[in-house]
Amino acid sequence: MVTVIIPTLNEAENIVSVVHFAQADALVSEVIVVDDKSTDNTVALAKQAGAKVITSTKLGKGASMKDGVLCAQNEIVLFLDGDIDPYPHFTIPLLAQPIVQNEVDFVKSSFNRNAGRVTELVAKPLLSIFFPVLMRFSQPLSGMIACKKALLEQIDFRDDYGVDIGILIDMHLMHVRMKEVEIGYIENKSKPWHALGEMSKEVAQTIILKAASSKNAHYNLEELLVMNEIRSQMEFALTENMPENKKLILFDMDNTLLKGRFIDAFAEKYGAKKEIMDIRATETDPIIVTKKIAILLKGKSLGDLIQIADQIAVVDDAADVMKELKNRGYLIGIVSDSFDCITNHIKNKLGLHFSLGNELEFSKSICTGEVKIPSFWFSRKNSLCRHAVCKTNAMIAILEKHQIKRENSIAVGDSLNDMCMIKEAGMGVAFCSKDELVNHHADIVIQETKFEELLKVAK
Repeated sequence: MVTVIIPTLNEAENIVSVVHFAQADALVSEVIVVDDKSTDNTVALAKQAGAKVITSTKLGKGASMKDGVLCAQNEIVLFLDGDIDPYPHFTIPLLAQPIVQNEVDFVKSSFNRNAGRVTELVAKPLLSIFFPVLMRFSQPLSGMIACKKALLEQIDFRDDYGVDIGILIDMHLMHVRMKEVEIGYIENKSKPWHALGEMSKEVAQTIILKAASSKNAHYNLEELLVMNEIRSQMEFALTENMPENKKLILFDMDNTLLKGRFIDAFAEKYGAKKEIMDIRATETDPIIVTKKIAILLKGKSLGDLIQIADQIAVVDDAADVMKELKNRGYLIGIVSDSFDCITNHIKNKLGLHFSLGNELEFSKSICTGEVKIPSFWFSRKNSLCRHAVCKTNAMIAILEKHQIKRENSIAVGDSLNDMCMIKEAGMGVAFCSKDELVNHHADIVIQETKFEELLKVAK
């Protein structure tokens, strides 16, 4: 029998149908959903659907895949993506039967759709150089595979976009019997443009590292230069030929996107008002404040925290305005000194591109009380203000990552924590702010709790 493993990260939309699809096949006796700390209700839905759910021990798809393999009870494991609905009817038998019948030990899927951009621009050119025998696989980056568990236990899984090509190369280097099967038509989500540069880099690194460590006969400096040229051409295409990556708008979360503050709502529910007020009254260092507040969350589940966030109303026209800003080509994100589990949840709720927050630590979905302050908050040589920790530093990091000019950025916030960002962005917007200094430094002051005014200036 076969164990189906489904690595997930915020796949609430399709996870139930994928679990039911796996359960319906006669070959499958176990379905494991390995969750990578989703901030939506993926876990609850997967459990309700009857899957065995485990939380990945480490962030990244590769770690989730490895954890699933180690927990699998069967000797044949099959991986499905959690974001596809519907799957072609015979997907599981097409992948699993060649192994069940001892024809091969590893099966990789291909499917009817246009080949991905990273596959054509990066993976295939590099495979043709370093592993030409693998060119027979039409979709080397496909994540839908089946394999004998014992073989997967012998390899290291990369935690980034290189995990799938890394498995294929490892199987080749181990001289495993393998084949590719056509499973039919799949409506697979394309990666957003801003993820393609990172994906191409990680896929390229995986292929190069595998070639180097295996003492590949084709591995030489000249081919590395070819790889660099391929990557540079792809990055050029992404940054020069796509207008949507040239404008940025950043939103504070508390009292801006939300009609309230997450930590205040938490304090109200769990009787922590006095502790929060004492921290704010006695501490001025924002890092210490964040760490002390995180301790108050210890023992609360991710579900507890998400439930609190969902009880805070979002600004009424936020979803509609965000949709229109995306149509106008803006990269939209949240920059908040709250916790990333909450900022990610609000990002997903509003369909934004990214969120930046402090990284609250969980163990088996229970908050440990520990928090990591990401490096993008901290002062650096090109910082625009004298604060050691500032949202402006995060803004600079995003602008640099996506090669956006500062004059093409908009920052929206309400408090003194947002003032530097509002002051230094191409356009600063004070949103329902009660602070005179914030209003003074803003280019635009919005006093009504609506974002429609933004559409007049965000062209």
